[in-house]
Amino acid sequence: MKSTVEQLSPTRVKLNVEVPFEELEKDFARAYKSLAQQIRIPGFRPGKAPAKLIEARVGRDSVLAQVVNDALPGKYSEAIAETETNPIGQPDIDLSELEYGKSITFTAEVDVRPDIALPDFASLSVEVEPVEVDDAAVTEQFDALRARFGTLTGVERPAKDGDFVSIDLAATVDGAEVEEASTTGLSHEVGSGQLIDGLDEALVGMSTGEDKVFTTTLVAGEHSGSEAEVTVTVNSVKERELPEADDDFAQMASEFDTIDELRADLTERVGQSKKMEQASAIRDAVLEKLLDSVEVPLPQGVVDAEAESQMHQVVHAFDHDDDKVAEFLAQQGTTREEWETEAREGAEKSVRSQLLLDAIADARETVVGQDELTQQIMFQAQRYGMAPQDFIAQLQQAGQVGAIYADVRRSKALAGVIGLVSVTDTTGATVDTAEFFGGGEDADPEGDTPGIEGAGTEQAEASAKEPETS
Repeated sequence: MKSTVEQLSPTRVKLNVEVPFEELEKDFARAYKSLAQQIRIPGFRPGKAPAKLIEARVGRDSVLAQVVNDALPGKYSEAIAETETNPIGQPDIDLSELEYGKSITFTAEVDVRPDIALPDFASLSVEVEPVEVDDAAVTEQFDALRARFGTLTGVERPAKDGDFVSIDLAATVDGAEVEEASTTGLSHEVGSGQLIDGLDEALVGMSTGEDKVFTTTLVAGEHSGSEAEVTVTVNSVKERELPEADDDFAQMASEFDTIDELRADLTERVGQSKKMEQASAIRDAVLEKLLDSVEVPLPQGVVDAEAESQMHQVVHAFDHDDDKVAEFLAQQGTTREEWETEAREGAEKSVRSQLLLDAIADARETVVGQDELTQQIMFQAQRYGMAPQDFIAQLQQAGQVGAIYADVRRSKALAGVIGLVSVTDTTGATVDTAEFFGGGEDADPEGDTPGIEGAGTEQAEASAKEPETS
């Protein structure tokens, strides 16, 4: 077999492939064996009819077409390997006219990874906010801990933010009751914003036994997007009493003996959380700096697929009902055209980020160990609330293990680059990134991904080796 490659653009190539007819001998044998099992010819047991009689029954051209159709994916893969092409999408196959006994020729146009000129990482610099642990942040954490051990006590006064109320709700649209928006005995924290818009504002100032009518827009159910009149009735009002901030509380709520030890631990935890926030900001800033510093040609086919995938998730959630999608977008304050434009822009950035990080990983020869891959899978399973074995089975069924591997590799490559970039905070102080990213080595905190949405290029690559030929 002969294969040549023609560069059409930085992100697309054309393979020209010629397959000598004699190379299809084994493919013909398999085709005749398969057809012999399907065709009944008098005088011959199933599977024993000779090739000449099979050709006479179905036609030589039909046999040739089936052979080529079955052999084409493998021949395309051979051409990919022979030309050292790195495809990231499904190819467009153009098969020349078939003639029995003559070489089979076809062309395949496919998107490929572009060559990317990487910068000198040590010459790059980024700036982030400094880590600041103020008393207010510690107090907020301390009060949240006290609230966990608080008690609810009934009060004879109007409700205010922070109170807990038991309420009944009844909703109507155009005078008709909306059953799914009505309930009784519902417990709710005033000011939490966890239920429908307008409820918290209506509850403030209400006392036990009172009711009030307010207007809101329903966001779920059959009447999603409709304006409804909601009647709220208050059954009870309770306030949360916090335990005293003393040594007894420290011993009850933690492993510490004194309140000072508990506060010191909370201060340390808040500081660690702030450091993690700074690490995330560093990661995002370095990625943005890289994207600004490097020219990354975009394979339009991959971008199109990524944008369509992002939009399909939303459309599928509304059962492909265009009216429901339009209502949802209207609630978000956007139009279909604006939404599609944003999806396209997001897809372009996602694919650009993936291609850049893949190029960095290739240049730095980044390798992902089995333990690192397993850690990321366990992390993802926990995030989705699934048992690891069930999550792995789902990944395998969907063919997404490669996507997880690619994300871990990109994260590791980015972490290695961060150790080479100059990072300072807004006060001018140098930030030591080694704690989370290592000193220029390939490492990544918690095995998380570098804020890259979608799985565009790895999904395309996973399906690029064997084209559909039906």
